[in-house]
Amino acid sequence: MKIGLVQMSMTTDRDANLARAQDLVREAAGRGAGVVCLPELFLSPYFCKTESPEPFAWAEPVPGPTTEALEPLAAELDVVVVASLFERRARGLYHNTAAVIDGPRGYQGKYRKMHIPDDPLYYEKYYFTPGDLGFLNWETSKGDLGVLVCWDQWYPEAARLTALQGAEILFYPTAIGWHPGEKDEHGEAQREAWITAQRAHAIANGVYVVAVNRTGFEPVTLDDPDAERAGRGIEFWGSSFVAGPDGRVLGQLGQDEEGVLVVEADLGAIGDQRHGWPFLRDRRVDAYGGVTERYGR
Repeated sequence: MKIGLVQMSMTTDRDANLARAQDLVREAAGRGAGVVCLPELFLSPYFCKTESPEPFAWAEPVPGPTTEALEPLAAELDVVVVASLFERRARGLYHNTAAVIDGPRGYQGKYRKMHIPDDPLYYEKYYFTPGDLGFLNWETSKGDLGVLVCWDQWYPEAARLTALQGAEILFYPTAIGWHPGEKDEHGEAQREAWITAQRAHAIANGVYVVAVNRTGFEPVTLDDPDAERAGRGIEFWGSSFVAGPDGRVLGQLGQDEEGVLVVEADLGAIGDQRHGWPFLRDRRVDAYGGVTERYGR
C-alpha cells in the first residue's frame, strides 16, 4: 500500500484551503496513494495562538459539511482520507477531531484528540474538550488504520493502545513549530525530539507511523504585517515523514516544502519486525497497573 502525506500552509480563506487540500489529495492518489492524510485543522490558520471567541464560528458537526465535501472525492479516487476538523458537538462543547472517509464506503467515524496542550501560542484547552471516544482502529479497505492527533504524539500509551486495537499504521495530523525567539537555541533539538518520539512508537509497536505537519509562518495576529520579521507567531516546521516498523524514516518532506509525499508501506514488514522483536509477546500486562496513576503514590 502507498501512503500519501499532504503538507501545506493555510490562508484565511477556508474554501481555498479546502480546494487546495482536495487538489493535493487528488495528486497523491494519482501517484498511487491508497490513504491520504491532511494536516491538523487544515481548513484555517492555527487559531489556538490566542484565546478568542471568533474561531468558534468555524466549528462544524462531524460528520458535516467538510466530510460531505470530501466523500465524493474519496469515492471517485478510491482512497481513504484522514481529515482533521474543528468539531462542534454542542454549544459550548467542541473537539479537535479527525474523520476517516473510506472511498466508496464513505464516512467511517472519528477520533477526538485525547491530549490537549496549553502552552504559549498553543492555547488548545480554551477551545477543545478532551476526547471521549477512546483509542480506535478502523478496518478500512486499505488496511487497519489508527488515528491520533498532534499532542498525542508524545504519549506512548496512546500509540500502544491504538496498536493493541489492531492498527497497522498510526496517523498523526499535526500542527507543530517553533517560537522564532527560541529557534536558534532549542529549534533543532525540539524538531529532532518530535521525530525521535514517533520513530520510537513505530519500533515499540511494530507499526508504521505517519506524521503530517503544516508548514509556513503564521502570525499571532493575522493583520500584523511585521509579525514574521519581529517573530510574533509560529514557524511551523513541516518535516512530515513516515517511519517504518523498524523505526527507519522511509520518506520526509522539507521544513518549508508544500506538496505531497507518497511512501510505499509493505504491511508484511509488520509481522517480520514483530517476529524479530516480539515486544507484544513479552509485555508484562500483570505489572502495569501503576500506569493509570498520575504519579507515584
